[in-house]
Amino acid sequence: MEDTQHILVVDDETDILELIAYNLRREKFEVSTVETGEDAIRFIAETAPALVVLDLMLPGLDGLSVCRKLKQEKRSAGIPILMLTAKSEDADVVKGLELGADDYLTKPFSPRVLVARIRAILRRRGETGAQPAGTSVSVGEVHIDRARRHVRCGNQDLQLSATEFDILWFLALNPGWVYTRTQIIDAVRGADYAVTERSVDVQILGLRRKLGDHGAMIETVRGVGYRLNGS
Repeated sequence: MEDTQHILVVDDETDILELIAYNLRREKFEVSTVETGEDAIRFIAETAPALVVLDLMLPGLDGLSVCRKLKQEKRSAGIPILMLTAKSEDADVVKGLELGADDYLTKPFSPRVLVARIRAILRRRGETGAQPAGTSVSVGEVHIDRARRHVRCGNQDLQLSATEFDILWFLALNPGWVYTRTQIIDAVRGADYAVTERSVDVQILGLRRKLGDHGAMIETVRGVGYRLNGS
């Protein structure tokens, strides 16, 4: 890595903070840590990190509220967020993804997986500017401009997370084709990305919700995977 990238870790558990900071610094990242959502907001107002590792279960201002505030502010809206959660319910994860978070990990987690997720998010963000201008595709009422990372569904502009956008773009390139979860992971993350197939299901669920009445365009093919049907 040519340039040291600054990661902010937000968690109220000291041992978790120390574990994450140790492993990220070992991978040559610059790391700052805070223990509350309020401190995270103040920190980011002064210093824009390359990525935020954000625990959802925080005292006071919780992680979802922090995520919402960051995505509402122009200065911080583009900062990628990796959520940490000790909850097993999909609702919190889906809500975070809908608010604009890029990915999530459930505690307890492997430090190696955490580093892989962070590198994958940063790699995708770094590649965004290299997309050719004018690259776009339309499937039914869904119009996708990859160069501008913009999606319009009917008369509505959609706010998708980076991962949701990449999945939708991949499915839209060959509408009607069925892709396995593994193929989707390899396409949007890279074959070296450590992720479970359940993660794809959660991203698809969030994507369908944002597509609203058009969410049924993303069809589940039982025992195989997913396809985007524009007919």
